[in-house]
Amino acid sequence: MKCRHIFSALALLLLFLSTSFAVTVQDVAYSTRNAGKVVFSHGNHLNKKGNAKNCRACHDEIYDLKNKKQYSMLDMSKGKSCGACHDGKKAFTLKECIRCHQTRDIVYAVKSTGPTGFSHKRHLATFPDCSVCHPSLFVAGSKKHRTMSDMATGKSCGFCHNGKSAFGLDSCITCHPVREITYKIKETGPTHFSHKFHIEVATCTACHPKLYAPNQKNRRVGMAAMEKGMSCGACHNGKQAFSVKECSKCHPTADVLFEDKSAGNVVFSHKFHTSLYTCGDCHSSTYKTNRSTVKVTMQKMEDGKSCGGCHDGKTAFSVKEKCESCHHM
Repeated sequence: MKCRHIFSALALLLLFLSTSFAVTVQDVAYSTRNAGKVVFSHGNHLNKKGNAKNCRACHDEIYDLKNKKQYSMLDMSKGKSCGACHDGKKAFTLKECIRCHQTRDIVYAVKSTGPTGFSHKRHLATFPDCSVCHPSLFVAGSKKHRTMSDMATGKSCGFCHNGKSAFGLDSCITCHPVREITYKIKETGPTHFSHKFHIEVATCTACHPKLYAPNQKNRRVGMAAMEKGMSCGACHNGKQAFSVKECSKCHPTADVLFEDKSAGNVVFSHKFHTSLYTCGDCHSSTYKTNRSTVKVTMQKMEDGKSCGGCHDGKTAFSVKEKCESCHHM
């Protein structure tokens, strides 16, 4: 009976000692210079078949706990360090970089064209071997920016994006975001420019950067300058595309209501008049292209001002007749 109690006490003591003095292991994070942070998980490795809680599988022959030496990928490819097992036979090969090295999608802040994204996930689906790009094309971790001119000579993205290995650099919107633009023009109202429509009929380089710097800080160009071939007028010349004189295709027009309590309100129809005349027939010699607060009397119209410039009984019916055609009580 006494021996039984002694044996139980010894068993409890051994259990206490084993739990009190058990070796604790933790994940180890290595900060590499060119490939981000690498995390080594003791838990994952000690649970693998063949390693089952066997620290001697690695220590101290592969890793000397007293020696903090870091090994390069070249060292590993020769069987040192991780390469002792990660040879494609005992465990996955060293070429499967993202199994250890963390990757993330990158957004480059490009001043002239806006944020430009690079997706590691999408590229690795096509080229799972990181060495296709690193370090020959890109030093991992480097923040050096390459220009489009650099890329056109085969550097950086241009090494693959040459129109053969992958889409060409002229497919700008695949990487650079574009959006619809609305210009706030006081005289003619909001004027819209559709990137979506234009890139279906022309390349980005047809306009950028020769006609427009690819940002919103361009100097405004007047219609007179456009008629001489500047800005939109380089294409909108009536040959390559409709003429800039066809104003209503870009500038919004609406029917205009003139309130006249004495003779009845008058509605001016842009739709009807632009079907007969160009905008330049009236703007801006007869009318400024904004809403004037100055009212023109019928007497002044009879003298050729305002509507009377055309409604003289020759070009169009006279302002002296058919009053009901315009005035509605």
